Amino acid sequence: MYVKRNSIFITLLLSICVLNINFQFVLADTITDVLKSKIEEREAQIKILEEEIKQYNQEVDHASKQGSTLKNTIKTLDLTRKKITTDILLTDHKINKTGLSIQELESEIVITENHIDLNKQAIILAFQSRQELEDVGFIMMILSNKNIRDIWNDIDTTKQIQNEIKNKSIELKALQDDLEVKKFALEDQKKNLVVLKGDLTDKKQAVEFTRQQKSTLLLKTKNKEDTFRELVKTKEEQKAQFEKEVYEFESELHFSIDRNSYPSPKNGILSWPLQDIFITQKFGRTVGAQKLYTSGSHSGTDFRASIGTKVMSVLPGVVVGIGNTDLYPGCYSFGKWIMVRHENGLSTVYGHLSVISVSVGEQVETGSVIGYSGNTGHTTGPHLHITLYATQGVHIEKYVSSRGCKEVTIPLADIKAYLDPLAYFPTI
Repeated sequence: MYVKRNSIFITLLLSICVLNINFQFVLADTITDVLKSKIEEREAQIKILEEEIKQYNQEVDHASKQGSTLKNTIKTLDLTRKKITTDILLTDHKINKTGLSIQELESEIVITENHIDLNKQAIILAFQSRQELEDVGFIMMILSNKNIRDIWNDIDTTKQIQNEIKNKSIELKALQDDLEVKKFALEDQKKNLVVLKGDLTDKKQAVEFTRQQKSTLLLKTKNKEDTFRELVKTKEEQKAQFEKEVYEFESELHFSIDRNSYPSPKNGILSWPLQDIFITQKFGRTVGAQKLYTSGSHSGTDFRASIGTKVMSVLPGVVVGIGNTDLYPGCYSFGKWIMVRHENGLSTVYGHLSVISVSVGEQVETGSVIGYSGNTGHTTGPHLHITLYATQGVHIEKYVSSRGCKEVTIPLADIKAYLDPLAYFPTI
């Protein structure tokens, strides 16, 4: 009978679908096994490189604690360059691993899409068969059958087709949900790949910066310890003179600052700017129960950070300024710096960087990598400097009153706008 033939045809189609799906999954499993093996290989290499970097970090810290001598400074620069070079290799492996993960996901997505297409074809044919059965009608089915057993067989066949439609529809919905998850994961993997490639470019710049630092140091000192000590002394004097000059200038600024425009001090408002926290210099000078920014004191908080360490935004915000005061001889300021304005009425400046990874107008999130630490500006060693301001009290402008920075544009603030970062960072 027609109904039986239709049922046999549907059963055959479904069998072919299952065979096709099984073949595809066998093929996918083979591809996945190869990719998984390569991914595991990359993971093993990544662990080895991470251990090497950890060892280099310990050696850099140890060397930097041995005293500010030319020999130790050169040794620290060499170790730093090796550490960043290893970090580049690590990033290369991470990029490779991410690429393999993307291939694996893409293969699974193709298989799932093919499976969905086969299910759709089976559902369409089942619907057509059911419609044809409905068109024949129950009365015609009785009239066309001589044997009552055939009639019940045809009715059973109709129910079977309906069940197949229902089961395939449920399976199709599950496959579509699975596909959405895989596509979402693929987009995340691709975003991660873009970040890693940007990270790789920045780290290469950090290596170049380290090379330049060493070359400049050797050129200035001619590899003589006495010349190095004199250079450090001169730098410290220039730094003190510049900080005095800035304080005197900013003392004359009288920006309107609404005390309610920014949050009161509370630990945890800001996130840490580095993965590993070691504070080398605190803010200001203690006067009574408060820490205030006064003449001869420190305008922010300093953190230990070897050249090429990732620097992260402490809050969501917008990059409102970047610069490099080292481009102006005689300007002993932040070196390479970034300023981020946050929505809660606070602004942060990140100074002495080796690499700037953001541009003005860019939106950043808490934990976004915005640059890499360095040794630029008026500093005698690699570290990260963070200054925290009440936003209303700080402007980015050309420092025309300066002796050595007349052409440079930097953040300048009313001294009342300076805040103690440690009062806003998490509790140590």
